[in-house]
Amino acid sequence: MTDIFLEGGRALIGVEFVETSLLVSGTDIAQVDASRSRARLAIDARDLLVLPGIVDLHGDAFERQMMPRAGVDFPIDVALADSDRQAIGNGITTVFHATTCSWEPGLRSADNARGLMEAIERQRPQFAADTRFHLRHETYHLDAEAEIAQWLAEGRVDLFAFNDHMDGTVADMAKPRKRNRMVERTGLSSEEFDRLVERVVSRADEVPTSVSRLAASARAAGVRMLSHDDATPAMRREYRERGADIAEFPINEETARAAAEAGDAIVYGAPNVVRGGSHTGWTRASDMIAKGLCSVLASDYYYPAQLLAAFRLAADGVVPLARAWDLVSAGPARATGLADRGILAEGRRADILLVDDSARLRPRLIAVISGGKLVHLTDATRLLTAVAAPREAVAAA
Repeated sequence: MTDIFLEGGRALIGVEFVETSLLVSGTDIAQVDASRSRARLAIDARDLLVLPGIVDLHGDAFERQMMPRAGVDFPIDVALADSDRQAIGNGITTVFHATTCSWEPGLRSADNARGLMEAIERQRPQFAADTRFHLRHETYHLDAEAEIAQWLAEGRVDLFAFNDHMDGTVADMAKPRKRNRMVERTGLSSEEFDRLVERVVSRADEVPTSVSRLAASARAAGVRMLSHDDATPAMRREYRERGADIAEFPINEETARAAAEAGDAIVYGAPNVVRGGSHTGWTRASDMIAKGLCSVLASDYYYPAQLLAAFRLAADGVVPLARAWDLVSAGPARATGLADRGILAEGRRADILLVDDSARLRPRLIAVISGGKLVHLTDATRLLTAVAAPREAVAAA
């Protein structure tokens, strides 16, 4: 693997930005405040920010590559390859594909979840981003319990989330637009969908014990767990007691505060920050961040959002950029147990971004290094010749 020298740049070292040079050797950062030495590849990072790669613990935008329109499917391998390019092109060097395993047929079915898991396993060596499998289990999907427990035991699941969207599904059935979207996603007729929901709801009393058994399986396998859309402090406490110490999108401040007081990781969506609020009308993420009630921002459904959100938080004076960047890099790395990334330090994994921050609110990604490899470059004039030369000289060549 080719050593890479990053000359100059305002690097985020700890909680401060420092003018320094970095040397990458193999998959790791070999030296901070380095000299060129024998590195065959050198990049001029002067006037750029040098940041740790983004860690996305919940991103499901890949679904749009799989089904860009209702009823229009594309092969999973094609969709994942395109999603990898999109993730890297937005600075995401570690991506957890948040895959829903639901009682619904179609895009979010158990069959589709299985196919995604197997495709990720096959294609992982080809991806530029470190790609992992985040399984989002719809708790009413009782028939999937045995298979999911097997996946957990086999080490095939990297994150495991408990989702319960049944109340919302039942409520949305009375709303024609939302109902039609759900039905189209499943490929069922309207009558078939009604009958399916009725059968699933009829087994509600079996759900709590199924959740407990699966949580025990995840604990035994050492898989980190999340609970999704916690509605009350009591709900958050119940999941924490089962071992789920990541609160994903708590829907009100009371629940988020209970999670923070217990030391849980708290996840909100970066699109919420970029858009100025939740598309559901629930908690405003920037308010939670200002109050210290958010430790992770995820891409959720839009890969560009994490990069944009960090810079918006800083521009709006919510938190300094170093703190905002922690929410998209070191914070999710801590929450997922990835101690080798999220900061720029010697011996850590070389996931590094070079960012032009000259346009307010519109950071421009210049280069991405993932696992020690240069995988994205938008400005070839930044490449230095064998003997370090000024940018003007390189551009003139």
